[in-house]
Amino acid sequence: MADATVKVLCFAGSLRKDSLNKKLVKLAMAQAAAAGAQTTFLDLKELDLPIYDGDLEQASGLPPGAKKLKELMKAHHAFLIAAPEYNSAISGALKNAIDWASRPDGDEKPLICFAGKVAGIMAASPGAYGGIRGLPTVRSILENIGVFVIPDQLALSKAHEAFAEDGSVKDDKTSETVKRIASRVVTITQKIS
Repeated sequence: MADATVKVLCFAGSLRKDSLNKKLVKLAMAQAAAAGAQTTFLDLKELDLPIYDGDLEQASGLPPGAKKLKELMKAHHAFLIAAPEYNSAISGALKNAIDWASRPDGDEKPLICFAGKVAGIMAASPGAYGGIRGLPTVRSILENIGVFVIPDQLALSKAHEAFAEDGSVKDDKTSETVKRIASRVVTITQKIS
C-alpha cells in the first residue's frame, strides 16, 4: 500500500447527538487526516439498525442499515472507534453494529468487514475512569474477529470538561495521545496492507 491512501472509518458507539465519544472520535479523525489518511465519519444512529435477530435475518436478510455499514467497512482499511462505557461494558449500539457487520451477505467470506483491518480505540466519559472498563471488551471482540487493535488507547475522564468550544481538547497530553493513536493506525495500516 506504499502508494495508496489509507482509508479510515471513524465512528462512536453512542447514538446521542452531543456524545462526548463522537467529539473524541472526530478529533482523532482530524489527526488521521493530518497523517495523510482519507477519513469518513459514520454516525451509527443514521443506520437505524434493529437489534440483531437471527430470525429477522433469515426472513428478510440484512436490513438496509447493516448493508450500508458493511459497504463502508469494506471500503476502509482501518477504524478509529470511540467506545462509551455503559455499566462497565461495551455499549449496546456498538455491539449491535459489530454483530450486524459480522453477518455474511450472499457469498461473502466470513468476517470480511473485519479481517486484516487495523483499529485504534478510545473512550470518553464524564466519570473518573474515562470509560477504561469497557475498552478491554471492545479490544477482545475486535481481535477475535480478525482486527489488529493497536496497543495504544485512551480513556478520557471528566470528558464533559475536556473539550474546548472548537472541538479540540484543552489538555496537551490528551491531544498528543489522540494524535499518536490516529497516526499509528495510519502508519501501521500502510505497513501491513
